Amino acid sequence: MGNTFYFEWEVALMQWIQSWLGTVGIAIASFFTMFGEDLICVAIVGFLYWCWDKELGKDIGLSLLFAVTLSGMIKNIFMRRRPYFDNEGIKCLKPADSKADIYDISAQGFSFPSIHATKAVTMFTGLGVYTKNKILMVIGIVLPLLVGISRFCLGVHYPTDVIAGWLIGVLIIFLVPFLKKKIKNRWVFYAILVLATVPGWFFCKSADYFTGFGFLTGFILATEFEERFVKFETTRNVLRWILRLVIGVGLYFVVNTLLKMPFSSEFLDSGTTLALAVRAIRYFVITFVIIGVYPLLFRLGDKVFKKKSA
Repeated sequence: MGNTFYFEWEVALMQWIQSWLGTVGIAIASFFTMFGEDLICVAIVGFLYWCWDKELGKDIGLSLLFAVTLSGMIKNIFMRRRPYFDNEGIKCLKPADSKADIYDISAQGFSFPSIHATKAVTMFTGLGVYTKNKILMVIGIVLPLLVGISRFCLGVHYPTDVIAGWLIGVLIIFLVPFLKKKIKNRWVFYAILVLATVPGWFFCKSADYFTGFGFLTGFILATEFEERFVKFETTRNVLRWILRLVIGVGLYFVVNTLLKMPFSSEFLDSGTTLALAVRAIRYFVITFVIIGVYPLLFRLGDKVFKKKSA
């Protein structure tokens, strides 16, 4: 399943890097690749949204999730097989799904473009662009470069996958704010983003698209719910930051685990249309709970802190 296409220089470069990588190099590459993974994204967007600057969190979160979903669609259009599928000299040093067979393309996903690279640019470069902070801009250039390079060092992407991921990320961090500014009706703006990604339901076969779609739609409705019914305030109290972040990330895992319980692991990993739809719904609910409903608890926390400081 999937298509095989690459430049010879890509394979030669990856084989040469892996021949020199060693245990320390693998550890370094694995460390930097984490900055493009879901948990880090949830933690950073959660910190921005729950703690630091709610509106900035919304902007970064929306751009990030639209980019992830769009990249998932593109993956299923090109259906490029991962490098180690067709090149014996390239080792898979960090599979997308460590629990699945590395040659299970439904679980490991397609190669082009690199969603890790896209996420790193959308989140870290986006932070620099949206805040116009020079330090964040430097981080937003260096960190996505390291994340992208780590992906082909680990054998899970071709360099051209990474370059495409970077370019998509750059496009999104400018496109989404542009559309938001030009389209005054917020629901029309949201509808355009969702409708742009809906076609994936008709042809996508990998889990990453359905995860992204659930995240995206859940985030949109959750932020609207929060704005209408919750209206929490961010804080500069470090202890509150820690509590909000730790509880929020913990809640992410708890809700995800609870929503998996009615289904067998065989079904969830089957890659069937129904299983993928359940995946999208699961991530929709998770996002709605942690972004829309969870902040209701902040009022209780604020009252406790006020009583202690009184």
